[in-house]
Amino acid sequence: MSKKVAVIMGSDSDLDTMRPCIQRLKSFGIPTEVHIISAHRTPAAAERFASQARENGFGAIIAAAGKAAHLAGVLAAYTTLPVIGVPIKTSMMGGLDSLLSMVQMPKGIPVACVAVDGADNAAILAAQMLALSDEALSDRLVQFKAGMAAEVEAKDHKIQMEEF
Repeated sequence: MSKKVAVIMGSDSDLDTMRPCIQRLKSFGIPTEVHIISAHRTPAAAERFASQARENGFGAIIAAAGKAAHLAGVLAAYTTLPVIGVPIKTSMMGGLDSLLSMVQMPKGIPVACVAVDGADNAAILAAQMLALSDEALSDRLVQFKAGMAAEVEAKDHKIQMEEF
């Protein structure tokens, strides 16, 4: 059975941003669980989830949060699984506050981090991590990247037909 990926959000207001992540994971055939856990309002739940994630069949955790954005770091503190942070754009600093909260982790507790609102890339990165030990998933990633290349080539061909 394939390893699962957890998509954890600090708030349900992050769901619209994270939908592309969930959809991308499913498009790769990766079993996905989605949860709302707050680093600040439900820290015991964050500890419980992260500390049991490996034994519950997860291979990676994606954590999305805005503002103080400590969720990814709190989860990373309680697991040895890779944790990928998705900083959520905020009204105050446009997501820079979220990004800095995730990337400025102390030594020994790493969090991989994608761009602000980079949900799709978080899914692709998680898939690449799992593909290290899953040949079928690796093949799906090769096909995915070939499809992206074909899209660019088609757009290039179309623009070459334009008269400037």
